[in-house]
Formats: sequence, structure tokens, C-alpha cells
Amino acid sequence: MRFPVAILSLAIFAACSEPENSTITAPSAAGSPPVVEAESWSLGYMAAVANPYATDAAVQMLAQGGHAVDAAIAAHAVLGLVEPESSGLGGGGFMVVYEQSTQDVRFLDGRETAPAGAAPDMFMQDGEPGGFLDAWQSGNAIGVPGAVALYKLAHDNYGKLPWATLFEPAIGLASEGFEVSGKMAGYLPQMAQISRLDENPGSADYFYPDGEPLQAGSMLRNPAYANTLQRVADEGPSAFYQGEIAEAMAASAQAGDNGGSMTVNDIGNYEAVERAAICGTWRLLNICSATPPSSGAMQIMIANLYDELVPENPSQEQQIKAFVDAQRLAYADRDYYFGDPDHVTVPVQQLLDPQYIKYRSENPAAPGATPQRGDPAAILGSAITAQWAQDSTQEPAGTTHLSIIDNEGNAVSATMTVESAFGSGRWAAGFLLNNEMTDFAREYYADQPEAANMVRPGARPRSSMSPTIILNESNELYMVTGSPGGNSIPAYTAKSVLGIVDWGMSVEEAVAFPNIIARGDTVRVEINREPGQALADRLRSEGYDVQESDGENSGLHVILVTDDGLVGAADPRREGTVSAGTVSQ
Repeated sequence: MRFPVAILSLAIFAACSEPENSTITAPSAAGSPPVVEAESWSLGYMAAVANPYATDAAVQMLAQGGHAVDAAIAAHAVLGLVEPESSGLGGGGFMVVYEQSTQDVRFLDGRETAPAGAAPDMFMQDGEPGGFLDAWQSGNAIGVPGAVALYKLAHDNYGKLPWATLFEPAIGLASEGFEVSGKMAGYLPQMAQISRLDENPGSADYFYPDGEPLQAGSMLRNPAYANTLQRVADEGPSAFYQGEIAEAMAASAQAGDNGGSMTVNDIGNYEAVERAAICGTWRLLNICSATPPSSGAMQIMIANLYDELVPENPSQEQQIKAFVDAQRLAYADRDYYFGDPDHVTVPVQQLLDPQYIKYRSENPAAPGATPQRGDPAAILGSAITAQWAQDSTQEPAGTTHLSIIDNEGNAVSATMTVESAFGSGRWAAGFLLNNEMTDFAREYYADQPEAANMVRPGARPRSSMSPTIILNESNELYMVTGSPGGNSIPAYTAKSVLGIVDWGMSVEEAVAFPNIIARGDTVRVEINREPGQALADRLRSEGYDVQESDGENSGLHVILVTDDGLVGAADPRREGTVSAGTVSQ
């Protein structure tokens, strides 16, 4: 259902009762929505997670009256075991958390950091960027893992159940065994061709016993992972960031001729941080997501650019064209300006300013042209923004997402990653280490301007992860959404929002609808789902450079709050499930 144009507006608002400096604010076209006293929650709980074992772990916590954060930690600890190709203890991620009683939205950043020895030219060879496969499998690709520190920060702020309880499902599965999924097994033959997963110490024996890849349905145990989690459960994060486990991670990162620089000191110095959440009104809704180094602000950008571009009473073809053009503009700005906010100034407020959004919508790139970044400083008359090199970042799709609402109406949208499939392929203490440093721009020329997303010691690489929570006009929970998928994450997530709110789709229909990714010169359209081929043909006839895709790597997990209860969906392209229930009061 479309809202009348007269009530469309864009505003960035400070979430209620936020601590100082915890939200981003910007000029408002319509003012902040009113704060109302939250009503009691009566809709029960729901978890939408990427693997049935992990969904079950989340529900175990929720059924005990646990907070959504408790469920998210338990679920992700299991995902690191049963879905190691996508995320795990050796990676990191982002959580956006909504508290029903206070209507606060907060962002917790557990993104990996570059070691102190990282250098801007560490992926260059003979003055030119080295190949991605070489960078991916090198020790230089490994950032300091943030997942366990993120667990602790989230639990300290929100947790209701005992810390050790959260790891019981994963420890039990790792000790007793679990059934290998078709998704994990399906990757392994190809990984043996393009990576060193079948050669590296630890990973070779685990994923390729007797030299053969694991088969779907086989039972697998991971005693080393159980031991690592048991130590974290008993001793806290210090067991992970200090001592034997930290030493094992550093040794794995430094091993071989292509070893990296990560040390036990780098690991011991890691901290997860709370950053500003970004919330912006779109129609009668408030879209809340993660600020840089995340790309969550793109959800607000795309939605409001879309409304400026779509005509009244549009056809489906006109809706899709507006969606494509909104993406092209938002990606161009994201690619140029976004980086680690602790190291570069990211003009998020200016990029979301209503005047700038309107200006950008009036100047979209022609279908056959390359979209260019805008200059909010020129439009708004503000200080000149920094001049950066053009972005060269690649971001493969090895990530997972979970959406959870607990029995009190608190919500978590969390996206977690090890970067590429199976991360760097390097093994330590029962888990894989990430290759997150390849999320930085890998090109560096000393005589040219720096990229905003350049490798810097201690910095966090820019991420496309966009965990998103949407509130209604009264700041009450409306939707929890997000997806894995590398650079395509903003497009996947925005599709779920527009599909449900504007295109008249059910939650399942929006998730299953063909993915359309419009970044840079091409528009990629998923044609193996109806009406993907027709949409691709139409966009090509409009002059876009269309790339047809036989399947996308989205993993959307969406929960919608309705008057009749919670409605959830897991992306049919992956192995996720949805489970719900109620805790008796």
C-alpha cells in the first residue's frame, strides 16, 4: 500500500532516551516523531536464523525468558559451528538492538580491526594490485576478530540469562555432533579448487577427512570448538583474547610464506564499541540501522531516493526503475565517502539531508552512463568534504544474518561475517579466521589521493552489512530485516523493505522476489525467479547494462509485526528457518 505523497518526508531523529552522542541527527523536513509510552507486548517471540540448529538455539533462550540479545549470541555461536562458510568466532559483525520499554535503538560494532602492522600497500605487487585469490588466502587478509567481544558488549548491556547458558547449545552440538548441511558440503569441492582450505593445518583434516570433502548428512564433531566455547563460557572473553587461543590465532595468521602481521598484542587490544545508530523517517516509518563502518544508512538513502523517483500510481516497471536508480545513486555515494569513522570523516548527515536527497533524485545517471558520486557540500553550502580516490573495494558474499524478537518485544537485527566463504581458510582452536582486510580498498598509490576505505592500522574496513530495524510513527517495532551477500546486501535488504511497504507483497513474497542489484555500470537481475526475466528484459530495453544472474546469495531473514501477530520469513535461497512461541507470564 502506498502512502499519499503529501505525507512523505525525510528526517533524521534522535532515538528516545539515548545516551549522549549515541545517535546521528541531521536537518529535519518534518520534525521528530512523537515519543509515546510503550505499550506492553503480547505477541510472543520469533527467531529467523540461517540454520535450523541455530534457530533452535535462539528459541531455547527465548523460551527461558531470555532477551533477544541472549538468543542472538546463542544462535551465532551455533552458526559458527554449523555454517562456518559464512561466519564464526574468527570473524565479527554488527548488532542493531531495539528496547521495547524505552524505544531506544542502539548499534553495537564488533567489526574486525587491522593489525598494527597493516599497511596501505600490503596487497600491492610490483606497483599493481595483486590478485584477489592471493590476498584472500594470505595472512595479511586476517583482521582481529570481534565476534566474542561483541557478544560480551551486548550481553553486558542487555543480557538476562547467565553468560555461560548462552553457549550450551553450541557446546553440546560440537561435542556430540551435528549433521553437515547441504550448503556447507556444496561449497567444499569448489573450495578445494580455488583455496587452500583443503591444505591448511586444521581445516584440511576437518573439512576433508581422508582427503575427501565432507558430504551432506554426515555427522561431524568439533571438540576443539567445544573447548574454546567452554573456556569463553567459564572465563569470559579474556580466554579468547589472551593466552592459548590468542596465540593460536596469531600463529595461524603469521604462518607460511604469505603470512600476515597479526600478533597477540593486536588481539589483546581489541574492543567492540557502541556507535551512533542512524534512524530516518520514510513515509510513516522510521528506518534504523548501523552507521559507518556499516552501510546501514543506505537503507534510508535508497527508500527516500525511491520516493523522489517513483511516479504517482506507478506500474511495476516504474517501481523497479525507481528502485534501480535509487540504488545507483546511493551506491555511488557510499562507495566514495564511507570508511571507518574513527579514521575518516563520513558526511552521513549531509548525505541524508532532504535537500541533498532531492537534488540527487533530480540528477540520476542516464541508464547507459556510470553513476557518479554527489557533493553534498556544494548543495548544502557546508564545509568542503574530503577528496578521496575512487573506491576499488571488492566484498565477496560470505556472511549470515539473524532477526529476533523476544517475548517482551525487544529486537535484534544482527549481521555477522568471516568475509569470503570460509574466511581466510586458516584454522585456530576449532574455528576459521576471517579475511576481512580484503574489505579495504586494496589499491594504493603513494602519489595519488587516499581512498576513504584505505587500509590503516587499527581501522575497521567498510562493510555493506546493513542490519535494520524499522519502527512505526510511534516508535513501536514494525520490522526486523537484513541479509548477507557482500556488496549486494544494501540492495537485498532494501528490496525486502520496499516489497513489503510499497509493492504490496507478503513477507514471504518480498523475500523470494528476484533480487536486483544496481551498483556501478551494471544492473544485475536474478532471472531464475519470476518475474526476473521480464524485469531484466524491460530494464535492458530502457538502456541499462543488464547482467543476468541465475541465482543470488541473499539470506534475508525478516520479521514483520502485524495486528494479528508476528509474521516471519527465511530466504528460500539458503537454509534458514523461522520459529515462534510465547512465554507464559
